[in-house]
Amino acid sequence: MKRDLLHTPEGVRDIYNGECARKSVIQERLHDVCLKYGYNDIQTPTIEFFDVFSKERGSVPSNEMFKLFDRYGNTLVLRPDMTPSIVRTAAKYYADNLLPVKLCYAGNTFINVSKYYQGKLKENTMVGAELIGDSSIDADFEIISMVIDCMKNAGLTEFQVEIGNVSYFKGLLDEAGIGGDDEENLVSLIQEKNFLGVEELLESLNIDKHIADVLLALPQLFGSVEVLEKAKALTDNKECLAAIDRLYALYNLCRITGADKYVSFDLGELSNHAYYTGIVFHAYTFGTGEPVIGGGRYDKLVGQFGREKAAIGFSITLDSLMAAITRQNIDIPVDIDGTLLVYSSQNLSQAVSMADSLRKKGIRVCMTSCNSEKTKEQYVEYAADSQLANVVFLPDCTNTDVSSAEFLGLTVQTVDVKDNCTKNITVEQLLGGKY
Repeated sequence: MKRDLLHTPEGVRDIYNGECARKSVIQERLHDVCLKYGYNDIQTPTIEFFDVFSKERGSVPSNEMFKLFDRYGNTLVLRPDMTPSIVRTAAKYYADNLLPVKLCYAGNTFINVSKYYQGKLKENTMVGAELIGDSSIDADFEIISMVIDCMKNAGLTEFQVEIGNVSYFKGLLDEAGIGGDDEENLVSLIQEKNFLGVEELLESLNIDKHIADVLLALPQLFGSVEVLEKAKALTDNKECLAAIDRLYALYNLCRITGADKYVSFDLGELSNHAYYTGIVFHAYTFGTGEPVIGGGRYDKLVGQFGREKAAIGFSITLDSLMAAITRQNIDIPVDIDGTLLVYSSQNLSQAVSMADSLRKKGIRVCMTSCNSEKTKEQYVEYAADSQLANVVFLPDCTNTDVSSAEFLGLTVQTVDVKDNCTKNITVEQLLGGKY
């Protein structure tokens, strides 16, 4: 029974030691990008009302949510998606803002993935940003630029941001009169690039052959900017043509900063989140079969919370990003600083005073009592595992009444963890001449 307590449930895991430190470094780098673009931090609850993510919102399917009940019988969920939570707060706290609201976040989401997705995590750390109250192409460009800068800041050099526009797809659906379950099935088949499945479904719907041919071509409409011209030539639908023009405009803005080298287009780029209304995108890199970033424009979602505002945003699955970074052997330097202070029972009072002085100087100090069964090498290894830069061994002070002056003159042994170099210095030298 006790052995079972050491395990985690399926789909969740522990992150510790060096991996946890590296994850913190990457999370901070992503956060820095958001701050540089003028976004402000926001935190939302891990537990939300079920209705925030219900089918009407177009979020995660109900059967993939972790549900629970409060004492009043209300259905609650562990948030499966960050965007609706941010939208709720925007509608509540920023309803009267005349200028765009720019928010960024970091938090965990929980999805009870089905048996068909064995191996996928049910709990993921998400880092992202939402730009609310701006319907312009400028906002689209800013979000895409942030996505690219996040990938670069994480240390990646080879990646691609695939961009689509669901308005092109929606225009065809409206013209053909397709909706409901048929639309959901078609979205799923196109995302899977299941050409045969798309063809069979369209034949069963008995729609106009020309529209069916365009829908059938969607899974193949991906690649460089030239694919936009191909998509434009397939239809005279005004909504579809406007969607292509918006992608052209976005591409031209990307060329200004050189971001176009990371951009490709995919008219079959849709999303499981039904709240997207315009530009949608996913960022891919080597080392993971899943996109590490996803996002898009959701101009009608805020209105479902009582405030009509355009919006666009992105979300980074930090755990997938970390997996890709690891598999690409990208080094993530972790700050190694601070001191492991090894003391004996005879010099505890002096050790406490020394640690206090060092901490007041802003130096990280980890104290541990000396164990005669441990070797110097084991303490050095312990310091390395704790991301500490050096080890200080205090000498035994059998006289507990040693004066401050006498203690300052004592010689201590220090070991540099990185190069394992040992040297002897006085306590006064260690404290920088001040005690």
